[in-house]
Amino acid sequence: MLDFLISIGAKIQVLDVAQANGELVGDIRISSAPIRGGVIEKEMTAALIDEIPALAVLGAASENGLEIRDAGELRVKETDRIATVVDNFRRMGIAVEAQPGGMIVPGRQRFRAAAFDSFGDHRIAMAFAVAALRGDGESTIDNADSASVSFPGFFPILRQIST
Repeated sequence: MLDFLISIGAKIQVLDVAQANGELVGDIRISSAPIRGGVIEKEMTAALIDEIPALAVLGAASENGLEIRDAGELRVKETDRIATVVDNFRRMGIAVEAQPGGMIVPGRQRFRAAAFDSFGDHRIAMAFAVAALRGDGESTIDNADSASVSFPGFFPILRQIST
């Protein structure tokens, strides 16, 4: 994930890395920088499959947008994540083109406040909570508590870092 973000313009410094429970962990420093956008395909799609809803949100805010290919697996997750991302983007007035195995999200888009539905999918709830931060007013998310499936402290942390 960090490699992809850096490749599209994110300014990320890895300060230290350690191993915990078989996983790499560490501290990072992120600085504001324009995000170019890009393409997620092939092995990168497989590596980032669960992060694609959030990356699609980043793509809509990026300079050149994001194209996601080879992601048909998204159609058989907790929800059809391609369809749910497209549905929620359209509620926000975000242009997006669904493809059988992905989507094309143009960049430099204006985010409108909206009423979202997570469809009970934790990844969709978190992605559109972040999208709502860019909105022009207050948004709501039905079934937002689904975020607790993978990140029980998500909303308190989001509130803390967004104020």
